Amino acid sequence: MKAIFKPSQLKGNISAPPSKSMAHRYLICAALSKGKSLISGVDFSEDILATIDCLKALGAEIETAEDTVSVNPEGFMKNTSASLNCRESGSTLRFFIPLCLCLGKEITLTGSNRLFERPLGVYEKLSEENGFKFLKDENSVTLSGKLKSGQYEISGDTSSQFITGLIFALSYLGENSSIRIIPPFESRAYVNLTISALKLFGADIEFTDEYNIVIRKADLHSFSGRVEGDYSNAAFLDAFNYIGSEVEIGNLNPESLQGDKVYKRYFDEISKGTPALDIRDCPDLGPVLIALSYLKNGAVLTGTDRLKVKESDRGMVMHEELSKLGKGLSFGDNTITVPKGEKPTEKALLNGHNDHRIVMALSLILSKYGGEIEGAEAVRKSYPGFFRDIEKLGSEVKTE
Repeated sequence: MKAIFKPSQLKGNISAPPSKSMAHRYLICAALSKGKSLISGVDFSEDILATIDCLKALGAEIETAEDTVSVNPEGFMKNTSASLNCRESGSTLRFFIPLCLCLGKEITLTGSNRLFERPLGVYEKLSEENGFKFLKDENSVTLSGKLKSGQYEISGDTSSQFITGLIFALSYLGENSSIRIIPPFESRAYVNLTISALKLFGADIEFTDEYNIVIRKADLHSFSGRVEGDYSNAAFLDAFNYIGSEVEIGNLNPESLQGDKVYKRYFDEISKGTPALDIRDCPDLGPVLIALSYLKNGAVLTGTDRLKVKESDRGMVMHEELSKLGKGLSFGDNTITVPKGEKPTEKALLNGHNDHRIVMALSLILSKYGGEIEGAEAVRKSYPGFFRDIEKLGSEVKTE
């Protein structure tokens, strides 16, 4: 799909889309619990559909209607001959690997080639230490083993998704366990989201200090609730306000634990000058911070190494696309320097690199300059209604 932009400004009110991070967690918690749960406010992005498919493959009974998901966990984890398709969802893959290792049966998880280029070393190490089978190829991983309750150590510097996956598995096992996180600990906020979600379902789990989590024996019960708005995707809408638009964004919880809530402060710093911004705990904001900095006065981003292992190498592909506009990025040791951009002299023909956040970041730039993005369908991964929403707000964008 191609998105074709004319320069335009946005104005109006809009609700932030539901949090993909929280929807993943609520759905998995619902499958781990006893009794039927009803989760509303779900946006059926490709990643969420991947998690729903994997829950079904492991035996959960799931029904969907409009923005609501009903989860009956009675058969969950009783289907032990499953093959799980994670599509392109890193969260789904990393959340389900430890659960599959609880079964003591051989399970294969599949997905795109790019998905399996992303790191899984934390789980490979866990499997090696426990004598589990862990065979990975270009688009699948085959597991067998019998994870048990107990004490575990896990690296905190690759992705918090590994920690969340282990928390889910140990909660399923239902006995006292603990996790020691080996510092440095990045994206702590996402682990806090996991713990907060599990507590809604009756889990007894907490940090005892900065790097240690205890998971106490508890029976999880059903829960019905609504997924809160997503700060990660709201950032792409709010960024328009910093280039002349007037958009009011609702459905955001000011008390949210989402780490990407920091975007507001970072945007303010970008609007005032050429800041240095640490994105170790909010790597998903990388593309929009690069785009907005390019449109303003530039910036220096630190803690950028994790951008290399997302849906694309986000720093490098933003460099490639911004170079087409006239000025690329500069790279250092775990840093990216963003220059102040200039209006391109020719029509911009850009590529989304099959990465939803790259497409949305480039949309911000082309809403000012005009141009085209090939591969714009990538937004379906996390925000299927992105182009519909910005068009309602006055963006002169056409998709074909």
